[in-house]
Amino acid sequence: MKFFAWGLVGMLWAGAVHAAGLDQLRAFLKNTQSGRASFTQTIAVKAPRKPQEASGTFEFARPGKFRWVYEKPYYQLLVADGEKLWVHDRDLNQVTVKKLGAALGASPAAILAGDNALEKNFTLKDDGARDGLEWVLATPRGESTFEWVKIGFSGGRLAAMELNDSFGQTTQIRFTNIERNPALEASLFRFSPPKGADVIGD
Repeated sequence: MKFFAWGLVGMLWAGAVHAAGLDQLRAFLKNTQSGRASFTQTIAVKAPRKPQEASGTFEFARPGKFRWVYEKPYYQLLVADGEKLWVHDRDLNQVTVKKLGAALGASPAAILAGDNALEKNFTLKDDGARDGLEWVLATPRGESTFEWVKIGFSGGRLAAMELNDSFGQTTQIRFTNIERNPALEASLFRFSPPKGADVIGD
């Protein structure tokens, strides 16, 4: 099973050190236009199967642009250029492409790369403190492949995201090496299918 998840995607750093998670999220939406970080991801599965683990890096530039790279245990690339989302599976030499508006919608990626109208697509509320983090619960208002997304902060910085999909599967993402508002090259958010790749979608 591929590790593609809209985890895409997130860096929510701004906000007072002791502010509630929702206050910090709103500060991010106001003050953060781009970001870069490393991530580790764990997908919980039913026993006796072991959890699926992956790691990589990502960048985003709001609104609508991000680059999410799975480096381990195998390579997979997701690039949103502001109009389309490209997903490249290098092992299969296959590219899936779809219009970004439909791909974002009420998804976790909208938290990062979307515009400031987050509360149009999500019901947001503080979800208390756990594991040393302040959490925000985001529940999609419309159709979504996710039941809920939780975003955890520590000292004004994003530390984690948790996502529960419509199949009851929970994905945990932890962030490190976070940079807020770095200058990012425009080429990071461009993608051309490799020669000979099978292109599926819009």
